[in-house]
Amino acid sequence: MPDSPVKNSPVKKTRPLDQCGDVYGLLEQIRLRPSLWLPDRSLRDLQNILIGYDAALTVNGLERSGFWPSGPFSDRLHARYGWSTSTGWAGAIERNAGPEEPLQVFFRLLDEYRAEGR
Repeated sequence: MPDSPVKNSPVKKTRPLDQCGDVYGLLEQIRLRPSLWLPDRSLRDLQNILIGYDAALTVNGLERSGFWPSGPFSDRLHARYGWSTSTGWAGAIERNAGPEEPLQVFFRLLDEYRAEGR
């Protein structure tokens, strides 16, 4: 009997922040343990974490990650779905998630965004 796809899938493990490498590494840690990072599973809290991340990058003379409320990720949501992002990407996703949990919608949209080479 062949192995199941789940059995052959690579296991993703949590790791220390200094080993995340970039914003996507940080987001993967949040995806793996959302209750640790976002006790209420709030997208607004996630957006605030990423604002702090981008502020630290800016203070240190580095390029922002793209997840500022009015950054490239937000622009993509507006261009692709026509969503108003006037309150940032978190508000746009919350308003348009329908029956899905907004945090799960975020990670699905993140995967699409990354698949486009962002």
